[in-house]
Amino acid sequence: MILLVDDDPSVTASLALLLKQHGYVTVSAATPHEALAAAARPDLALVIQDMNFSRQTTGAEGLDLLARLKAARPEVPVILLTAWGSISLAVQGMKAGAADFVTKPWSNQQLLQSVATALGLAMSRDGAGEGQPLSREELDSRYDFGEVIGSDPRLLRILQLAGRVALTDASVLVTGESGTGKELVAEAIHRNSRRRSGPFVKVNLGGISSTLFESEMFGHVRGAFTDARADRKGRFEVAHGGTIFLDEIGDLDAGSQVKLLRVLQDRTYEVLGSSQTRTVDVRVITATNRTLADSVERGEFREDLLYRINLITLHLPPLRERPDDIPILASRFVQAVSHSYGRDDLAITPAALGWLRRQPWPGNVRQLRQWIERAALVGTHAALDVADFESIIIMEPRDAARDALPAVGSMTMEEIERAMIVKSMRHHGGNITRVAEALGLSRAALYRRFEKYGISP
Repeated sequence: MILLVDDDPSVTASLALLLKQHGYVTVSAATPHEALAAAARPDLALVIQDMNFSRQTTGAEGLDLLARLKAARPEVPVILLTAWGSISLAVQGMKAGAADFVTKPWSNQQLLQSVATALGLAMSRDGAGEGQPLSREELDSRYDFGEVIGSDPRLLRILQLAGRVALTDASVLVTGESGTGKELVAEAIHRNSRRRSGPFVKVNLGGISSTLFESEMFGHVRGAFTDARADRKGRFEVAHGGTIFLDEIGDLDAGSQVKLLRVLQDRTYEVLGSSQTRTVDVRVITATNRTLADSVERGEFREDLLYRINLITLHLPPLRERPDDIPILASRFVQAVSHSYGRDDLAITPAALGWLRRQPWPGNVRQLRQWIERAALVGTHAALDVADFESIIIMEPRDAARDALPAVGSMTMEEIERAMIVKSMRHHGGNITRVAEALGLSRAALYRRFEKYGISP
């Protein structure tokens, strides 16, 4: 049963009709007192409540009712209704324990999706036994996590949560250092979701300039700007019916954050050069290696956007904190490299595995794979040993001795810049944040240079 709380009878009547058409049973309440009485019903599964009652517009009554509902029935999710101009109230409500918020006037599709997601998450928590961690074998029997390698207990807890939320349409924020496998987890969520037959569209927001954001994300029509010689689909349209993965969301500029918030809020957008509003059905997964809460404190990231994208947050531990997984990962990468280079006899010695376990891995899993591939290319023996990996490290200082400035006229500035970026990538094991800091660039500026020079991050 879903409890609808709003002092406007036309609102509760509209919601009741919409939900009835989709198989939900509802009951309505016009005041906080009526709502609390109805909340005692044992069959209550969800509350949809307005933020304002009577003539008040401060939201104080709504926040008070939310607090009392969560105290009485902490297991029941609450979805807040608020006007677009009062999203700050909804953010306060999310901090106080609300499951989601929907703006008035609502989109029927978005509201129904929010209801289904909230109910799905509540059911998964009730039936999954959150306090009982599953083994790797049990997880693999239930879900398809084949590309995510490891058996570290923290990783397994993350995968267990990812498996539970995959069947919902909950927005997921994946955090962790560069190279920890955020994209692999996003792909795994999509593979285990009801949208698995739909598209999985990856977007690196750090590589899209603010001037191209609308065209890239929402598409454009012919003639929308000087170089728009034909219609072009945006990433959201391409992802319709599937999942869109927004990587490096912490690098998004303020103006683009507003535009993204709007489409995430009500799943509508306008193609650049067209005034026609379009609707998109998409599941959103985002990722960043930044601490977005700190970015919010510094005024660099919108708090309302943060609460829109992180209904569920999955934080991936760095490789140095899961050393027992290093031999497993290394063996898998050796197999992949041996297949790619036709070296069927390629192996790795126990001494080398022990040496790899003791490394700091600033570039995490990505760096480990790069080192194994380089050692296989440089080494001449069938079994990779400690010396093969040490030769990769001592290669850097030797190169540095020859890396003085080139003779005048022998290289252009662009060639020098590209060479320095490539050298920094090698030195920092592909850690984008460290490379950007070393070169004095923002991550967005670094990604633009990757695209300009054809460098694969």
